Amino acid sequence: MKHKFIAFMDSLILYDYILFGFIFLLFFLFIVVALLLRAKPRFSLFLVIFSFLFLFIAPFVGYIQMHKYLFKNEITLVKQKKLQFTQAAIIWGKLKNISQRDFQSCKITAIFYKVSKNKYKNYIYSFKQIQKMSIIKEDIAQGSEIDFKIIVEPFTYAKAYNVKLKADCK
Repeated sequence: MKHKFIAFMDSLILYDYILFGFIFLLFFLFIVVALLLRAKPRFSLFLVIFSFLFLFIAPFVGYIQMHKYLFKNEITLVKQKKLQFTQAAIIWGKLKNISQRDFQSCKITAIFYKVSKNKYKNYIYSFKQIQKMSIIKEDIAQGSEIDFKIIVEPFTYAKAYNVKLKADCK
């Protein structure tokens, strides 16, 4: 756990520190306003509860939304194939950098999940993965597009499946 926390802290960029600083500043501002308006206890209590909720929720939501905006990408599944004579599946795809900055690295993940004819089961199956495989591609310039191939081995699932791709870039 300690190593994951240190790795997360090392991966933060300047915008992350600005975001976290702004959140702490707003937290203290709400607390000060609540103290100044202590003559109205209900409103003051509401501000204190709101400020603590803001302090615990805003960093997660802000971090995720900011990274979606700063590191925008398009990922496309080109082809998928399950090999017949070996227990493996191959995924071909394209990743395009559509952000305003170069990517140092991108973790591309292929998630396999079951499918059925029932739409309600399909919705539930989309949350239960059969198998997951990731690769890392490095140094993707702004506006460029790269091709990638993911080989999943061993892949033993014999029934119908679907593949979802996602990319987490930095």
